[in-house]
Amino acid sequence: MIANLQDYLNRLIWGKELTRAGMPGRALAVVLRYLYAMLRDFFSGQLTMRAMSLVYTTLLSVVPLLAFSFAILKGFGKFDDIVPYFVQIFAPPGEEGEVIIQQILAFVDNVKGSVLGGAGFAIFLYTAISTVQKVEESFNYVWYVAKPRNFARRFTEYLVVLLVGPLLMVTAIGILTSIQSATVVQYILNNEALGPIMVLLGNLLPYLLISGVFTFLYMFMPNTKVNFSSALVGGVAGGVMWATIGAIFTTFVLYATRTAQIYAGFAVAITTLIWLYLNWLILLIGAQLAFYHQRPAFLRSGRQEPRLSNSMRERLALNVMFHIGMSFRDPSGSISSNQISDRISIPSIALTRVVSALEGAGLILSTENESLLPGREMSRINLSEILNVVRDRGETGSHREPRWSANVNLLGDELDDALVKVVGEKTLADLLDEHERS
Repeated sequence: MIANLQDYLNRLIWGKELTRAGMPGRALAVVLRYLYAMLRDFFSGQLTMRAMSLVYTTLLSVVPLLAFSFAILKGFGKFDDIVPYFVQIFAPPGEEGEVIIQQILAFVDNVKGSVLGGAGFAIFLYTAISTVQKVEESFNYVWYVAKPRNFARRFTEYLVVLLVGPLLMVTAIGILTSIQSATVVQYILNNEALGPIMVLLGNLLPYLLISGVFTFLYMFMPNTKVNFSSALVGGVAGGVMWATIGAIFTTFVLYATRTAQIYAGFAVAITTLIWLYLNWLILLIGAQLAFYHQRPAFLRSGRQEPRLSNSMRERLALNVMFHIGMSFRDPSGSISSNQISDRISIPSIALTRVVSALEGAGLILSTENESLLPGREMSRINLSEILNVVRDRGETGSHREPRWSANVNLLGDELDDALVKVVGEKTLADLLDEHERS
């Protein structure tokens, strides 16, 4: 019964029955496919596990992160202006949220450079950067990025985020303050018809800022190119979910009086943990939606690694080396794993093992900006060597050598010899020359 229902849903969602029903059917098919993919990823447990991990990291780093940001805001004289927006972010927990804000501000206010000293400052800086690194790892997981930024890029870009983020906030606050003090805006506020609309827009402003922050994170944090349209879709969806869950959570806190009675002084801590968990989970769900918007080919398969045949692995290795070689011959060209994935129409998750094996064999190199280059002169890279990387490298999982049948082992050697005869002494440079002549 359940199997029949599952087969029917698969045919309905991924088949052509709905798409033949015109525009409404195609729209319903798209909605069902996204809903299916998001629910599948949610119930797999990976997003929830990473959200819980980020909650733990946040508890360790919230003071260093806010200390850096607030110190810059104080330097520009905008600290008092940002507090109202900061208060609205913690509005859903209700009275517990006010206690949380007071404690956080008190902690941050106690952070003084003269008290910390050099070692303390280094620990604070490390904690802040490691938090951003944890966020990047979660986003890379969502975007199927196997290789994070190298240390130099990571340190530089994270530091830019920690320094530039508050500066952008100062700029936004300055613009908002100037707009609010403008004569036209004051006239609209005093107008009986337009005044309520302006007030409503002002109340929506924190949610718009949240959507903007989400969009920025979705574009910047993953170690891959994210289209603005996809990041915006995820950012807006994340902002809407954040506002909706916030309203539901506020209602829950108001009516959950038993929580305070049972946990007493721990009620504030428990409420904080739940609220942080929901925030991180919403951020990751929005990132997942942005990923599927940019790469809808993953909607059905998800994280299931493609089952490549031996023939496919051989062709994949040759194609990877071919595109790297073509890019290397172009003076202004560079190529990454994701670009190769787009060119040969194969998910990047299928390339990861092959690219890693080729890099481990010294046939390719990865630069600081994640571009791939030939590991040595292409006239010295034999095609047989490329094929051997995916044909010979492997393990049985046993600590002992396998006991092949003598006849089977002899047949395997004959197949290897036949392959050598086919490719001969042909190199990667020869393959590229043939392509250019054709």
